[in-house]
Amino acid sequence: MALRIVLSRYAPLWLGSLCLLLATPLARESMEATMSAHMLVQIPLLVASGFLSCMLLPEYWQEKLFVTMGGAIPCVLLALFAASYWMLPRALDAALSHPLAEAAKFISLPVLVGLPLALAWKRLSIIGRGFVWTNFISMLAVLGWLYIDAPVRVCNNYLVNQQESTGWLMVKLAFMLFLWWLGTLFIGGNPALPENSAAETGNEEMQTGRV
Repeated sequence: MALRIVLSRYAPLWLGSLCLLLATPLARESMEATMSAHMLVQIPLLVASGFLSCMLLPEYWQEKLFVTMGGAIPCVLLALFAASYWMLPRALDAALSHPLAEAAKFISLPVLVGLPLALAWKRLSIIGRGFVWTNFISMLAVLGWLYIDAPVRVCNNYLVNQQESTGWLMVKLAFMLFLWWLGTLFIGGNPALPENSAAETGNEEMQTGRV
């Protein structure tokens, strides 16, 4: 409990530190040198930084942000649209060519994708989470296939062979995520009762047996 309080108190610091670490010239050069690392390593790390920092915030601030943003549906839609933009080749080119676009990437991915997704995730039903997963997986697969099948370079900063290898990685990742998500639906086990509820149920059964 004490550890969570400390982490939640310094959640903005964790977010800022991770973003600054990812924004260092060495980290940027290594992750943006290839299209696959740019799309499948740097961008997910930026989203994860926003997601985890939001989860570390106190419940009061999470609830306040959730209400301010209008609920689960606006949060999910905002995250999906912002993530879709940064998966486009034009957005990647802009981030590599213009410092302002690069700064927008480092700000928007944690704040407009990771944070709203974290706010909505624990409040979504299994259908809502399935909607998010299916949209993300299908978007990943379709965009990956377009990268594979495109006859020309879609990113001016990356070669055609990098584009094709990234496309195959995206299709494989989409397939693996689909199998994993499908597995969680069938191999989730029986939902366990909370300890207090189970204890109360047991006491009631004992009392009923005595009667």
